[in-house]
Amino acid sequence: MTKYYPLLLFISLFICPSSSLGNGIDYPLSNKSSVVDDYHGYLIKDPYRDLENLDSADTKLWIRNQNIFSQSFLKQINQQQEFKQILENIFDKESQSIPFRKKTKYFSWYNNGSWQQSKLFYSNNLNSIKTLLLDPNVLSKDGTISIGSVSISPNAELIAYSISDGGSDWKTWKIRNIDTKKDLPDTIKWSKFSGAEWAKDNSGFYYSRYSEPKTGDEYEELNRNQTLFFHSIGESQSNDKLIYERPDKPEWGWGTTVTEDGSYLLLSVSEGTDERNRIFYKDLRTENNSFIELIPELIGQFIFLGNIGSEFLFFTDFKAPKGTIISIDINNPQKTNWKTLVAEADDALTRVELLDNYILCQYLKDVSSEILLFNKKTFSKKKISFDKKGIISGITTTQDSDVFYFSFTNYIQPNEIYQYNATNDRINLLWKKQVPDYKPADYLSKQLFYPSKDGTLIPMYISYKKDINLDHNTPLLLYGYGGFDISILPNFRERYLAWMKMGGMVAVPNLRGGGEYGEEWHRQGMLDNKQNVFDDFIAAAEYLHGEKLSRPGRTVIEGRSNGGLLVGATMLQRPDLFGVALPGVGVMDMLRFNKFTIGWAWESDYGSPEDKQGFETLVQYSPYHNIEMGECYPPTLVTTSELDDRVVPSHSYKFTARLQEAQNCQNPILIRIETRAGHGAGTPRDKTINYISDVYGFAFHYLLQN
Repeated sequence: MTKYYPLLLFISLFICPSSSLGNGIDYPLSNKSSVVDDYHGYLIKDPYRDLENLDSADTKLWIRNQNIFSQSFLKQINQQQEFKQILENIFDKESQSIPFRKKTKYFSWYNNGSWQQSKLFYSNNLNSIKTLLLDPNVLSKDGTISIGSVSISPNAELIAYSISDGGSDWKTWKIRNIDTKKDLPDTIKWSKFSGAEWAKDNSGFYYSRYSEPKTGDEYEELNRNQTLFFHSIGESQSNDKLIYERPDKPEWGWGTTVTEDGSYLLLSVSEGTDERNRIFYKDLRTENNSFIELIPELIGQFIFLGNIGSEFLFFTDFKAPKGTIISIDINNPQKTNWKTLVAEADDALTRVELLDNYILCQYLKDVSSEILLFNKKTFSKKKISFDKKGIISGITTTQDSDVFYFSFTNYIQPNEIYQYNATNDRINLLWKKQVPDYKPADYLSKQLFYPSKDGTLIPMYISYKKDINLDHNTPLLLYGYGGFDISILPNFRERYLAWMKMGGMVAVPNLRGGGEYGEEWHRQGMLDNKQNVFDDFIAAAEYLHGEKLSRPGRTVIEGRSNGGLLVGATMLQRPDLFGVALPGVGVMDMLRFNKFTIGWAWESDYGSPEDKQGFETLVQYSPYHNIEMGECYPPTLVTTSELDDRVVPSHSYKFTARLQEAQNCQNPILIRIETRAGHGAGTPRDKTINYISDVYGFAFHYLLQN
């Protein structure tokens, strides 16, 4: 039975002294403090506040001791080595990205299967010999320095690329001459959550940055007051021109676009992670003119697609929660003059691209992709003739051609890359990923729908090897996310294949809070509706158990980031329903998530603890605050990284310390703290394999004991 506590009773649990319980496991010492915070008249203890001090000697010792302790467990698990062998075999094969074109050059990322990081190559056509342009593997011996994003100049002579050290969100930008393969002296530091948008005359690019943080606070300090600059090629960063800032609006951030004709600079003005945005623009044809606020209020999401003179085209969910395409004439910008070009459909519109003669619209129909092409002149539509069920992603296009490239995958189909010509409706397979010792025909992936607690039907994919005997003993991996308008799509993942090769089943429900069915689906899982997400996840397990496809003791739950919050909350609400819990880089302290780096931006999805109503919602499910002394929780392996400056690792530290203190049975509570890694992006091959081997080996070991 799910446990819900009246607020006053709940608070009382944390104003009484607590003591370490005798559970037979001698965990490393976690120092406690007497910190008590007053939230709207409620006194909340925070006994492990000291673990927020990431640079203190005590915290560093705690990290060292916890890692030693956890590894002593993990090294004894046979399944860890079994997973590692499977994964090394799977990863030992080439992979490549979808090609993208700039002028006459084609660019793509490629990995021969042994490199820690993929390398960027280019060629003059798709069939010619490729030339190496960027090799991140030379940046560090262990592959922990990676290349984040790249941006090619309009004339295809220069490339701006961002470097991340240890997976941090902080990026350093460099510029390379494509023909000579030599870097220019230009260096741009302290950029975060920013691309590089080139001026059409190739003179430089627009980028966003924050103020340089205090030494020692690089991974904790709040990131506010993002500023927009223009960097001129060949100049020092100190000479970069300030384009826009709003110190009166420290929560605003900037996404920039220069129109194809070079006439306008557009700002997509975000406010935290709220999917709604403002649109400002500036006429670049005149000097020193200011930005004009085209859409000054947060009324919906507006994604700029392109322009025809003064007519701006946008994808938007304004008065259309599943998405539509409109045009706004900036000379007559009143809402009454807005024109609908592509009307809202029954399915969620997830992506729009402009081709030469067509508007490409990608829809999500019950978590499977469909692409319609609308003629720009007649707006007649046609569906591309691609009958495979799964996800089309990574579409690359140019507005001077009707040819585009895309990848296709699902849970059991490795990545395929295609070229499509809209003129003749022809699809060509360019590349197909080969996986050693694997035949998709030997596996099954199917979608089903199950009712959540309130009766809402939730879609879920289950995938497994055909020859396994599905019953109550099936090792079940239940993965979830459920938030921030992010859709969890059926992509082929090496980690899932490894689980299936070990005889397990993978289940991925599409929880509310995501974007699978448009903005309404998102809103049903945010703010005071957040419990719906946990109920959806719990109901998925109950359904699969009821169908005799597994049972509680053979079920592991996994999620990362917001999904880590999901796992933390549900394992506490229903410890009886799961055999193992794997919360990764999770948001665990819902009363202090907004105190570090970019955490404040998540208030649009979570609410704010500084608001009384927000606090009363958050405190009811915050993992750190809902741990019960004397409870028996399932074996748990918490994972985080020392350099995670997205969800700071103190979330996981505090949660682990409190869970270890409360645990009153032999089920281990462990934490795996990765070094030289961040929130997940840019993780090298070997670290990825070791991570998956540890967490899935741990899970399998304890599931098989039940």
